[in-house]
Amino acid sequence: MTRILLSSVAAAAVLASAPSAFAQTEIQWWHAMGGNLGEAVNALADGFNKSQSEYKVNAVFKGSYTDTLTAAIAAFRAKQPPHIVQVFEVGTANMMAAKGAVYPVYQLMADAKEPFDPKAYIAPVYGYYSTTDGKLLSMPFNSSTPVLYWNKDLLSKAGLDPNKPPATWPELGEMAKKAVAAGAKCGFTPQWQTWTMIENYGAWHNLPYSTKDNGFAGVDVELKFNDAPRIKLIQMLADWSKDKTFVYGGREGKSTALFTAGDCAFHIASSATASAIDKALGTDKFGIGMMPYSPDVIAKPQNSIIGGATLWVLQGKPAAEYKGVAKFLSYLASTPVQAKWHQETGYVPVTLAAAEVTEKDGFYKKFPGRDVAVKELTLNPPTPNSKGLRIGNFVQIRDVVDEELESVWSGKKDAKTALDDAVKRGNELVKKFADANK
Repeated sequence: MTRILLSSVAAAAVLASAPSAFAQTEIQWWHAMGGNLGEAVNALADGFNKSQSEYKVNAVFKGSYTDTLTAAIAAFRAKQPPHIVQVFEVGTANMMAAKGAVYPVYQLMADAKEPFDPKAYIAPVYGYYSTTDGKLLSMPFNSSTPVLYWNKDLLSKAGLDPNKPPATWPELGEMAKKAVAAGAKCGFTPQWQTWTMIENYGAWHNLPYSTKDNGFAGVDVELKFNDAPRIKLIQMLADWSKDKTFVYGGREGKSTALFTAGDCAFHIASSATASAIDKALGTDKFGIGMMPYSPDVIAKPQNSIIGGATLWVLQGKPAAEYKGVAKFLSYLASTPVQAKWHQETGYVPVTLAAAEVTEKDGFYKKFPGRDVAVKELTLNPPTPNSKGLRIGNFVQIRDVVDEELESVWSGKKDAKTALDDAVKRGNELVKKFADANK
């Protein structure tokens, strides 16, 4: 008995000390998704890990988007970067300017000999993160676009058809006023106001945000979003605020609480908010439709642009490990994974095949309106004004725009003065970025 035990211990020691042929290569993935979305991210990593035995992806939550990016920069400088880092879309220009830090996805896939078809991706999603000649720099991941949500009960109480949303801004204003007159605490509130009311309003109406194709053709751009249509929109909302037709609910996603509480009749927000609204109100209590457009600006809407984040691969790891990174990115973009991610979170699928599978499975019949985001993004071929935004120091510029819009909502400035000031301050930030990246 003792001899058998000693033999077992000796065998275990030999196995432990010998180079293991079965050791997995670990891939570090830093992300910014907490709560339910964090659980969904962990499930993606677990799914890949179970699908093969050669690599193991470790999904690590690093805080907010800004926290995650800051941590990744610090780690790269310390020569201990993660393999993959999730970066929000407004950080794209800054990531592109980080020379020597990024391993472009198109190059990664070619080097790893991993199958990769650019035509499989939804054009506005792919184009946002590509070079001007169509080479993908980072892998689209959690992409979203603004859609219009409406509360069916509040419309019914106002004597309106709960299944017929407004198509234009004048129609939305009229319906929102009727809802308030019928007892609603709020007619309309937008989420992420800089993204929805300035950036996407521009793309939806084929208006430039800046010169040089919104930054795709160069970093030394001049901001142009203080045009007549956007000034008119912002002033209109300010006027609506006098009778609660418009209510400002705060920056980023804070205003959604007004809609999920049943206070607001209309809400323009990320398509990724759909799951939270569904849980709060119930599937039959709200609708999802396309954003309204201004008929005096354009006869028909152009297309929307995305928000969310993408996955950037960082340099500094052994070459062999990048094969695992490439395989993981292929796994994330696969049709079953993308379809499930889209259905569970509300983010748009990054491939057309995933959207088609979701439709064939009957998901859109069970949850009406969840296909609107893809329809908006693919409504028309993107123009230089609606391909996306690639502006340096964009995070700081958004803060400036938020501040100036808030000065309108508080009555301190009119719309023209605020947007003129936002452009002036924003151009100073653009110049600093351009000077630093000559």
